[in-house]
This record gives sequence, structure tokens and C-alpha cells, in this order.
Amino acid sequence: MNKRSVTILGAGLVGSVLAVLLRKRGYEVTIYERRPDMRKEIIGAGRSINLAMSNRGWKALELAGLREDIEAIAIPMPGRFLHQEDGSSAFQSYGKNGEAIYSVSRGELNKKLMDLAENNGVTIHFNQRCTKVDTATNTIYLQEDNETTEIKCDLLFGADGAFSSLRTAMAFNDRTNFSQFYIEAGYKELNIPAGPNGEWLIEKNALHIWPRHNYMMIALPNIDGSFTCTLFFPFEGEPSFESIKTEEEVRTFFNKQFPDAIPLMPTLVEDFMNNPVSSLITTKIFPWRNADKSCLIGDAAHAIVPFYGQGMNAGFEDCSVLEELMEAHGEDWETILSSFEQKRKPNADAVADLALNNFIEMRDKVADPVFLERKKIEKELGRRYAGRFNSVYEMVSFSHTPYAYALHCTKAQDVLLSKIMAEGDFFVNVEKPEFVSQLENWIEEYEALV
Repeated sequence: MNKRSVTILGAGLVGSVLAVLLRKRGYEVTIYERRPDMRKEIIGAGRSINLAMSNRGWKALELAGLREDIEAIAIPMPGRFLHQEDGSSAFQSYGKNGEAIYSVSRGELNKKLMDLAENNGVTIHFNQRCTKVDTATNTIYLQEDNETTEIKCDLLFGADGAFSSLRTAMAFNDRTNFSQFYIEAGYKELNIPAGPNGEWLIEKNALHIWPRHNYMMIALPNIDGSFTCTLFFPFEGEPSFESIKTEEEVRTFFNKQFPDAIPLMPTLVEDFMNNPVSSLITTKIFPWRNADKSCLIGDAAHAIVPFYGQGMNAGFEDCSVLEELMEAHGEDWETILSSFEQKRKPNADAVADLALNNFIEMRDKVADPVFLERKKIEKELGRRYAGRFNSVYEMVSFSHTPYAYALHCTKAQDVLLSKIMAEGDFFVNVEKPEFVSQLENWIEEYEALV
């Protein structure tokens, strides 16, 4: 059977990885990308939340043959570094055995992935904006300058992000369910530059968070010694992007709320005044595919907010699952795409919910001593009951546990931790045989629930 020719909309992270995996299986692959080639032209800063690579993402890069190259530009972050309102700070590890997520520059990763795709024989056309997709005929309409080109596709993948042209077209198909949801906060990129000798001015190996209840600032390290900072902030109200308009208001607000960060941010006012405010959207759609002709993947299928660091990882896991299905089903694309949709849709919906929940945790709960104590107990339970208990965060970030199962475990873990914490100081109680016996019963109840 002849290999089908594959067209991909979007040369971003997921589109590039997908293209490499398809080329490795002998498919002819062409990508159409609306942006210019970022390897040749400077793309404006201001919208690049750094990425947090975790286990699911590394697996796809390993399949593509790029893991070693990306590890060289990735910085391990084994925990959060919290900058509290009272001026205190604390490090909170993510895993029980030193596991880490990794800070990676979106731009640098994307450039390396595009290089790899082209080295494997993928053709990438830039400055090609897809203005329309005819899903019935599998035809895409591409615009460059004032000229429009029609291309009839054999097998089409929409990897064109949260505002996908293919998804927009699919949303108008009969019996398609589509929803989009914006949270009431947006984000603005800020910057902490490297020190005089290229050193990191705050702890390098951590994701820094300044939690302030209904808003927060985060900072992720870059290999050049700088940190990419992101302020997640309400659009409206007090305080908000709407209420802070002048340079003096910026200085006053940051001096009050983030005083330890101010000396590290010499371009703060300029960055705040000039960098754009971007929105945060969650999208869900079903079905993801049109028979064996076209399919959505990555953010095009399931855009999520960035608060679990799983957007890229979920998209890369899409690629890993698709690779496994191609291995299992050969050229039977009806079965491949049908199975892909069935496997990934429930997990995509689950990680969207997990990400929304984690916004509340990051901006608010991490400042709560009770919550911090709960995190310590979770890690101890994971050590004592290895194989029987694993925190939801560790399931999501440090394993390949399905997102849907991790979400399912959330309520049961809430019940278990509430019982444990109601008994008082856990680390004192675990020295008492009667408590350990009760704890075993609670763990058994937890296992029965999940």
C-alpha cells in the first residue's frame, strides 16, 4: 500500500515533532506555517511563557531523536521557590525523590525541532496563513501577501494551536460539540536579566512563585542567566491590568507587592508598559477528526491554561500515542485516528480541568501553611506506601499515568488527607502504632475508591 502524503498546519512544537515521527515512517510531509521563519527573523518578545518539560514531553523528544540536544539547553527545577507576602521565602520540592521539571525556552526548542524536521526531509513553507478549511473536500486555503492558494490534502493534521483554522472549520460540522472558556486573568511577560558575570541572581534550579491570592508572578530560569517572568493578573478590577496605567502606578504596585523582585528587574517599567497583555483560553471539541482525512492534535484539539506546565507535554504525548498507533495499525488511518481520538479525548479534558485547578493552588494555596503541610504528608505517604499512593502532582508530572486517572484520584486524595490532618501532627502520630494501623485502613479505603 502506498504511503499517504501528509499536510500539517503549524510548524510549532507539536507540528514539528509530529512531522519528524511521520518522516521516520516514510511519509512525505509538508508543513504550512503562518509565521515567518523564527530562525531567520527576530520574532517580537512578550508572549513566550517558558516551558516546563516533564516525563511525557521527554518521551516524545526521545522518539524524535532530540532528547540529548534539548537536555543541553534545559534547566532542572526540582521544586518551587516561594516568595511570600511577608518577605519570607521557602523551597518546596515537587517530588519525593528529587524529581524535576525542566525549564526550556519555547523559541530555542521550536528552532531545534524545525531544524530536525527539515534534516529528516520535511518541507516547511513559512508566511502561509490558513484562512479557511473546507472539511468536506479536505482543502486548505492559504494566503501569502494578497495571494490565496488552494491545496487539496490527502491526510491533514491541524497542529496550528489554540486558534486553529482546522478546528474552527470542524466546529461548524454537524453534531460537533465545541466550547471555549477564557479565565478572568491574562498574562504579561517581564524579565530578570543575568548578573554582571552572566550569573543567576536568584536560585537557578527552581520555579519561582510570588503568590498573591488572586494573582501571581512566576519566574523560570534561562541558560543565559536570565529569568523569564510572567505576571498572571486580572484584566479588570483592583488591582488589574486595567487599573495600572502609568509608569508611577507600575512602580508603586511592584514596590508594594513584589519588593524583593524590584532590584532584579531594571527594565520592569519598560517591559510592563510595552509588552502585550495576552489572554488564557481553554478549548474543547469533539470529534477531533473527520473520518480518515483530517485530525486535530495538540493545542488545536485541547488548548489549556499553563498552570500545570502540561500544554506542551500533553501535545507531545499526543504524538507519542499516535506513534504507538501507527506501529500497531500500519496504514489503516481510519483505525489509527479513531483510536487516537478515543484514547486522548478523555485525558485532554482531564488535564484542562487539572490546569484550571492548579491556578488556584499556585496563586493562593501555596501561601497557606496548612497546604504546605499537606504537601509534606503527601510525599511521606508516597515513601511509606510506594506503589499504593502517589500524589496527583507526581502522577501528572513524573509519570505517564493517564491524566483522566490522575483527575479521578483528586477527590479520593482530598478525603484521605483530610482524615489524616484532622488527627493532628502527622509526623508525631506516625510514631504511634495505633495511628499507623488506622492509616493502613485509610489507605485501603483510598485504594478502593480509585
